[in-house]
Amino acid sequence: MQRLRALFAGNLKFELSQARAFGHLVGGSAGRLVISLAYFVSIANSLTVADFGLFATASAVGVLLSRIAGFGFVSPLYRAATVKPRLIGVHTAGLGVAFLCSLPLVALVGGGFYLAVFRPDMALAAFAAVIAAEVLFWRPLEVVCIVNNGLGRFGRAAMLVILGTAIRALGAVGFALAGSGSLLEWSLVYMGANAVAAVAAYAFFYPRVRLRLVPRLSLSRWRDALSVAVAEVVFYLQSELDKLLVLSIGGPHIAGLYAILMRLVDLTALPVRAFNTMAVQRLMRVPDWLAHWGRRWLVEGGIAFVSIAGLAAIALLLHVAPNALGRNVADAAPLVAIALLVPAFRNIVEYHSELLYARGKTAMRALILALVGLVKAGLLSVLLIHADAASTNWIIGLNGLFFTLWLVSASATYTTFDWRERKGKRVRSTVTPIPQPVE
Repeated sequence: MQRLRALFAGNLKFELSQARAFGHLVGGSAGRLVISLAYFVSIANSLTVADFGLFATASAVGVLLSRIAGFGFVSPLYRAATVKPRLIGVHTAGLGVAFLCSLPLVALVGGGFYLAVFRPDMALAAFAAVIAAEVLFWRPLEVVCIVNNGLGRFGRAAMLVILGTAIRALGAVGFALAGSGSLLEWSLVYMGANAVAAVAAYAFFYPRVRLRLVPRLSLSRWRDALSVAVAEVVFYLQSELDKLLVLSIGGPHIAGLYAILMRLVDLTALPVRAFNTMAVQRLMRVPDWLAHWGRRWLVEGGIAFVSIAGLAAIALLLHVAPNALGRNVADAAPLVAIALLVPAFRNIVEYHSELLYARGKTAMRALILALVGLVKAGLLSVLLIHADAASTNWIIGLNGLFFTLWLVSASATYTTFDWRERKGKRVRSTVTPIPQPVE
């Protein structure tokens, strides 16, 4: 009896700690949701629709390039913070060296993107400022959040996310209040706001450690790091490729409409990502947690419900008050209700990716994401061939596109899970999941 009571008390304590951690994550997501909305409204209505499309696409490229920066050595740092905090100083130094070594490659790939996609419509200085904001400043802030999450300091991580997002929002609001400005001016303001956020993150939120470079220890993790880097690059390539395709095929104006729509869709992902973090930790502790199809469908159904409800609420607001989010968003307001199913399938595909991380299936994750990206590129190209600003057919087609992506992702992900179960292997995860970028 005493043993049962001790077991019950231990389980209850664990569940309460998980609930508190989830509360911190949801709190951070709720704060980000409000601040991100203010940020989005300010910028979407300060720039022209075409300029907003160029900025959003350049920012997406910056997020992709930030995954090359550091060659994935964020993963050993996160693992150290999770299981061996005394090694944080060693892996921080290792990440710093890897980050510096990766910058020439980042510049080379970024230059290729600029020449291939942005050169006709966007000044090089504006493009470079956006890339610098994402790679040199926002990605380091994310590293601070990752380390705090690894240490179990979810409250501090959530606070930092809100602070960083608030600083960017203040920059956006200030830019909007200053009157109409150019894309170059906003790009410089954006870079400055990200720089301030990064400095604040390391000054007040990074654990006090002594930096020690131990090449032998850092290099022993290179396989783990590079596998993470490849998987992350593939993930963001498939998730951001749509913006590049829309800009290349449809032009800046359609890219702007698409960016506005997808930004509203992305707002629905903030609470889902908080759940993803806890689901991944649960799966790492209990490998058989998703062994049954009933639980799988229940979780995915919950994600779909929350996602659709979030976009439906935004669509209802814009139907009642089309100008509630500004004049440029009002132009895209009729499109929101048409794309109601997009966030459900999009967020579930992201959830699948996190599950594969939790099981240490980084190679399969990269392959599945590459497959999803190829399917998305092909279907989106077909949709955009005859797209124009007055047509909504391509928006309707997005529902079927993301439904197809969900089918591909779900089939491949759960086949990977069940194949492992049939083999009877108990593979310990060698790669710890890295949180998605904060918005």
